[in-house]
Amino acid sequence: MTLLGDCRMTRTVHRIALLFNGNKIFDRDIIAGIGEYLSSTRASWDLFLEEDFRCRLQGIERWQGHGIIADFDDPEACAALSRVSLPVVAVGGSYADAADYPGDTPYVATDNFKLVKLAYDHLIEAGLQRFACFSLPQADVNRWAQEREKAFESLMQRDGMQGEIYRGLGTSAPSWDTAVEQQIAWLQTLPKPIGIIAVTDARARQLLQACLCAGIAVPEQVALIGIDNDPLARILTRVPLSSVIQGTREMGRTAAHLLHQMLHGGRLAGTRILVPPAGINVLASSRHEAPSHPHVMQAMHFIRQYACQGIKTEQVADYVGVSRSSLEWYFRRELGRSVHDEILRFKLDVAKDMLQHKDQRSIAEIAVSCGFTSVQYMHAVFKRELGCTPREYQDRLPQAEAGPLSLN
Repeated sequence: MTLLGDCRMTRTVHRIALLFNGNKIFDRDIIAGIGEYLSSTRASWDLFLEEDFRCRLQGIERWQGHGIIADFDDPEACAALSRVSLPVVAVGGSYADAADYPGDTPYVATDNFKLVKLAYDHLIEAGLQRFACFSLPQADVNRWAQEREKAFESLMQRDGMQGEIYRGLGTSAPSWDTAVEQQIAWLQTLPKPIGIIAVTDARARQLLQACLCAGIAVPEQVALIGIDNDPLARILTRVPLSSVIQGTREMGRTAAHLLHQMLHGGRLAGTRILVPPAGINVLASSRHEAPSHPHVMQAMHFIRQYACQGIKTEQVADYVGVSRSSLEWYFRRELGRSVHDEILRFKLDVAKDMLQHKDQRSIAEIAVSCGFTSVQYMHAVFKRELGCTPREYQDRLPQAEAGPLSLN
C-alpha cells in the first residue's frame, strides 16, 4: 500500500451536526464561518445540517456523531443538548449576568453590549442628543434582545440620559396592521430629532415603514440603525438602512476551532469567548443632518424615498409646495448644494453600496436600479465625483474591506 493510501486509511472523518436556523442571517453567517475554518485547515468533517435545527432536536441525544455546534439562544436547544454526551460548542448572545451562560459548555458569543454601544456612538457622532431602543416582546427565545435592552439602559445611565425602550408586538400576519399603528403612535410621542437603535435589521425595517407611513422624515426627525447588516433589509427598504455588522463569521471560525480541539482531547469546559462587532455599514437612514427650514426637511424626506426612481427637481418642489427657484434657494442656504446635487448624491451612495456588497446585478442593471438615465451617465458621475469608473471602484474594494467598515 502506498504512503498516500496509508494517510487515507488513518485519517479520521468526524460527523458534526450544526444546529442552526438557516433562515436567519445571523445563523447563516456563523455556518459560513465554520465552512471557512474547515477550508483553511486539515479538519475532515461530514456536516449534518437542516434548514431549521429544531427539526433535529427530538432524539438528538441518540445521534451517532462526534460533535455538535449549536445556537444556544433557543432555550429548547439548551435543554435538549444538556442530555448529550458528545462534545458541544454553544453559540449565541452575551449576557450581563455570568449565571445566564450554559454551565461548562464552551460558549462563543456576539458581544451584545459592544453592538449597541457602536450603534449609540454612531448616533452621537451624527449630532443627536435623544435616543430610543426598538426591541422585541419579552420571551425566552428573545433573551438576546433583552440583553441589548440592558446594554442600552446601561449606556443611558452612564451618560445621565433618559432613553425610551419600546417592544411592540411580535411579527405575525394577523397583528401586522395593529403593530404598525402602535409603532406610529409611539413614534409620534417621541421628541424629535431622535436616534433609534433597533435590536435587528428586521425590526429596524418595520419601524422605517411605520415612519414612512406616518410621514416622519428619516433621518431628519428619526435617525435609525439596525443590527445584522442583512442584505435583504437593504433591498426591501426605500431609505437604505444603516446597520451594525456582527462578527458572525469570526464566531463561526472560533466555534469550529474550539470543537476541533475538543475532538482531539482538548478540555475547554467553561470557556467563554466574546466576539466584538466588525463595524458599521452607514447608509441613509442614520445620516442625520439638521436643516432648520421645514421645506428642506420635506424635500429631503421625498428625495430619500424616490431619488432612485428618476425624480427631477420640479417634482421635489411640487411635493413641498413651493416654486423650484425658492426650493433651490433654501437648499443652497441650508446645505450649500442644489436639489439636483442632493438627488445625484443619494443615487451615487446607493450605487456605491450595491458595488461594495458585490451585488449580483451588472453595472447596467445597477445604473437602472439607482435611477441613472444610462450606464454612460453613471460612469460620468463616478469619474467626476470619485475619479474612477464603477468597475474600477468595485475592483478597489478587497483592499478597502480588509478591516472593519464604516461606509460614509
